[in-house]
Parts: sequence; structure tokens; C-alpha cells
Amino acid sequence: MTPVVPETDPPEPPSLGTTAAPAAAYGFTVTDTTRTQARTLTETQMPPGGAFAPYKPRSPEFRAAAQALRGLRQDLFRDVLAYRPLPRRDPDGPLIGRLPGRLREYATWTPHALVAGSGLLTLLAAWSAAESEVTAPVYGLVLLVPVLLTLVRPVAAFWLALLATAVTSAVAGTYDDWPWPPEGFLAYLTVLTVVAVRTRPRTAAWMWVVTAFYAFTTETVGTSYDNDSGAMLTVSALVLLAVSVWHIRREAEETVTAQQTVTEHERSRRTLLEERTTIARELHDVVAHHMSVVAIQAEAAPYRVQDPPPELEKAFATIRENAVAALTELRRVLGVVRAEDDAAPDAPQPTLADLDTLLANVREAGLDVSKAVTGAVRELPQGVELSAYRIVQEALSNVLRHAPGAEARVEIGYVLGGLGLRVVNGPPPAPSLVKPSPGAGHGITGMRERVSMLAGEMTAGPTDEGGYEGGYEVTVFLPAASVAPVGGAETGTVGGDGTAV
Repeated sequence: MTPVVPETDPPEPPSLGTTAAPAAAYGFTVTDTTRTQARTLTETQMPPGGAFAPYKPRSPEFRAAAQALRGLRQDLFRDVLAYRPLPRRDPDGPLIGRLPGRLREYATWTPHALVAGSGLLTLLAAWSAAESEVTAPVYGLVLLVPVLLTLVRPVAAFWLALLATAVTSAVAGTYDDWPWPPEGFLAYLTVLTVVAVRTRPRTAAWMWVVTAFYAFTTETVGTSYDNDSGAMLTVSALVLLAVSVWHIRREAEETVTAQQTVTEHERSRRTLLEERTTIARELHDVVAHHMSVVAIQAEAAPYRVQDPPPELEKAFATIRENAVAALTELRRVLGVVRAEDDAAPDAPQPTLADLDTLLANVREAGLDVSKAVTGAVRELPQGVELSAYRIVQEALSNVLRHAPGAEARVEIGYVLGGLGLRVVNGPPPAPSLVKPSPGAGHGITGMRERVSMLAGEMTAGPTDEGGYEGGYEVTVFLPAASVAPVGGAETGTVGGDGTAV
């Protein structure tokens, strides 16, 4: 390490790239070696005048050439030996779909059969053109292998076909057709066509450019008097152009189909939103109006009676609270219906923890209901909690509607793997006084839909149980995994006054 020594000479003006200025600011200087290195670095890197040279962007021609070379490397040099088997045709296509079962299965191999047929034709042509029976198999295999290789490794098949052309033209070439004899012409053109069909138009263009370069090279260094490179370039250009047009047309059709699908989806979504908005408006105009009238009348009713009894005031207060709660639930449901992105409501949804409040509300309406909880109480997924609450709510509403004055019992069982629910009620005390319900029977249907959504099980029907003979029973099992324990085991029965029995 070089020691730091005091500076005896007057300091030089600081220059860009040196450390003299920061060192002087802290009261010490660097050694002569450091200054010499910094000066040398500055003088060699900085342009004359002490200013950095402006950035000069690449020319458009240079960028185009670099991009073209990058495409050549990506299409014909990268992943040359990649395994890409030729897929079968779609058995439900417009043509194959009309064929009978067994014939349709065979028709899916049509592309493979065409390639194999072209390879067999090339093999026969090479066999007949061979100069001797000894070289015929070798000559045929040299031209056959690239054709068959297009089924699994298309890019490698192109380079192998070009190599086979060079080898066969050098070994068995003639003055009449060089460098592509008829059998080599057929094999090479088949490989170009299959590879172009299996890749993309840019790859087809690069294959033609490589073929043209090879043709130019053979014509320059060759000694043939009859070169058929012009015929190969012309025919291959027409074939590759047709394949490229087919590719472009198919991609355009796929793009149009995708756009039509998106448009149809947006149209369906817009129609659904319009229908949901209409339903929300109708619900608001009909239900909300009547519930508001009920709430207002229930609040004003005690003031129309002189010295009303406390029971009457409590009953009207309960009616008003239920009407206001129903309006709150209705607004939340309408908010979900009107949401364009199917957003979940911001307000918390009821769970089984709110079940005591529901039971107390039902008791105030005149229903004698008890609750029994078995198993270790634990938190369940939100969907299970909400569905269980709604099922109990709907079942108790049905009891109030169809069996007023009857006794009811709500049983909740926390079992391994899910939650069990049972709501059972007895017959009404005076069946002759029960009026037919104006409902459409959607309550049981809604409960079944909730259970089916959670892949659960549900039964509903009359019960012959001793204390509830002649009543109705709803039994539900909702599969669910535990989320987190809430408390210890809670067992027992809750009577009508809310105390455990």
C-alpha cells in the first residue's frame, strides 16, 4: 500500500476523472501515482475540448440488418434439434367430423400419411435413378431421411436436406441436372413445403434465402453446363409464397374469431348487467316501498292509541326493527346486483355467531324455538357460515309462515369434515286457522341451491318424530374444513329464554 505523504507542490486544477478536488476538500491529497493514473485515464477517455461526445444512434439500415440477423438466428439456428412432433388433425373438424367413427380416427393421420407418401415417392425415384444396385439403398435413404424427419424435427430436417443435396450433387451429380437431380429436387421441395407449413412465414423466407445463397455458390464454383437452380428458386418461391399466404389468412381468421368471441362475451355481459339493473329497479320500487310504509306505520301506530299497553308498543317496535333490517339487507343485495364487476358487498355478512340474534328476533315474533350445539365450535369458511345462517333463517321463516305457533328446534353439529344443520318444527296448534301462504315455494329451492353450491347434502320433508310428529324437518350437511378454533367445545340446549339447559 502506498503511504500518504504531504503535498509540497501547489495543487493542480481539478479535472474530470481525478480525485484531487475531493481530497483537497478533506485536507489531504493523493500520491503522484494516483494522480498520474487519473490524468492518463482522463486524457485517453475524454475527447478534445473536455466534453463528452454526443450519443450517435444507429442508422435504420443497421437496425434492420441486426433485426434480420436476429430473426435468422432465432428461426434456423436456435433449437435446431427441438422435438416438435406433427400433431394429428382435429377429429371434429368440418371435413373429418362428417366421416364415420373408425374412418374418422384414421383420417386424423392424414398429414403424416401425406409426408410418408412423399418420402416413399422420393425413395422410389432415387432407387430408379441410382447408377448401381449397391448405391441405390444408400442414395434413397439419404433423400428419404430428411423428408421423414420433418414429422418430428422440422428445422433439423431443412439443414439435413440441404446437406444431402450438397453430398448427392458432389458424389452423383451430372451435367444435365445439377445441383438438384429430379429425385433430389422432389425431396428438397417436399422438405421446404412441410417445414414452411409447420413454422411461420418468416422461417419460410429465411429458408428460401439460404437456398438462394447455396444456389449462387454452386453456380459460381461449379463446373456444370446446365444448372437447375433457377427452376428450384422459382418453384420453391411460389410454393413458399402460397404457404405464407395460407398462414397469414389462418392467423387473420383466428384473430377475427377471437375478437368475435370477446365481442360476444362483452355483449352478453352488458345484457346481463341490463337485466340485473332492471331487476334491482323493480325490487327497489316494489319491495322497498312497501317495507318503508310498514316501518313508518309501525312507528306511528302506538301514537294513534291512547295509553297503549307495553306489549303493543314492543310488538310495533319489533315490527319496525324487522322492516328496517329488511331494508338494509335489500339495499345490500341491490348493491351486489347493480355492481358491474360482481364486487362483494362492503358490509359484513352474517355468520353463525349472529344466530342468537336471529333466534331472539324470531321469538319476539311468537315462535318458540330452541337451539342445540354439539361438537367443538370453530370458525368455518365464510361461504359455509353465510349459507348455514341463511338456511336456518329461511327454515324458521317457513315455520312462521306455514306453522304459526308451533315449536321449533335448531340443531348445529360441528363434525369432522363439515357442519350439520337440522331445523325441525311441530304441527301448528290450530291448523284450521292457518291461511295458505302466498309464496311461490322458492324457499326450499333456494336452500337446495346453496347446499349444491357447496357440494353438500339436504333433505326436507314431514317428520314423524315423537315431539314433532306431523311437523316438518330440514336436514343439511355442508362439507368444510376448519379455519381456526374460536373457543372450546359448546354443547347443550338453549331454551326459549336463552339459557342453556
